[in-house]
Amino acid sequence: MSEPLVVVVRGLIAFVTLFLYARLLGKRQISQLSTFDYVVGISIGSLAATLTVDLSSRALPHWIGLTLWVGLAYVLQVITVRWQHLAKFINGEPTIVIQNGKILGRNLKRIHYSVSELLEQLRQKNIFSPADVEFAILESGGQLSVLPRSQLQPVTPQDLQMSTPYKGLPTELIVDGVVLDRNLQSVHLDRDWLKSQLAAQGIQSPRQVLYAALDTQGKLYVDRRDDSLGPQAQDVSDYPGPG
Repeated sequence: MSEPLVVVVRGLIAFVTLFLYARLLGKRQISQLSTFDYVVGISIGSLAATLTVDLSSRALPHWIGLTLWVGLAYVLQVITVRWQHLAKFINGEPTIVIQNGKILGRNLKRIHYSVSELLEQLRQKNIFSPADVEFAILESGGQLSVLPRSQLQPVTPQDLQMSTPYKGLPTELIVDGVVLDRNLQSVHLDRDWLKSQLAAQGIQSPRQVLYAALDTQGKLYVDRRDDSLGPQAQDVSDYPGPG
């Protein structure tokens, strides 16, 4: 068997073996990464490192192995998008670990997750008792999604039947001292307007500004480069606006 073919066969065996081992270890071993991302990331990194520092062997076999892994990763990405059943097998699927305040021990055991780990993640979300949880779901990437009981959820304006003003994304005007002219134009403003607003706060040049943004309520937020001066927000609600 030729050397490149040996590399291909060994690469396929290593890919399948490492993938199965990662699935066996369970979700807690991969934290924020899916099993697929975990396997591909560490393997491609290892191959790239070997290709870089292993001068005792020719580069071609390492290149073949690295190309094989990248190709397999691409194929699996296509598969997970087009075929949901295979995507669940490759990436895993969410697991309900608490339902109506009851810890589902069988599900925890199936995914190799301990009660102490579950309680720790609940505390990180400011929940100190499983009894306060309606549903808790361990996502395929290892994150815990929690729905508190309705009695413990914060009251919203909708609950009180209160109307609230629209609050969209702010428009960035200056980032790291650079004026974003296109963003200024999108809200029908110009540099002269911006300079006048900065001058009102004692700022002579946009280069003195680390970040500036205009929200949908007409409030201009300015954060200066000099940390000792601190950020300032100025109401400029009489600006022409995006309309």
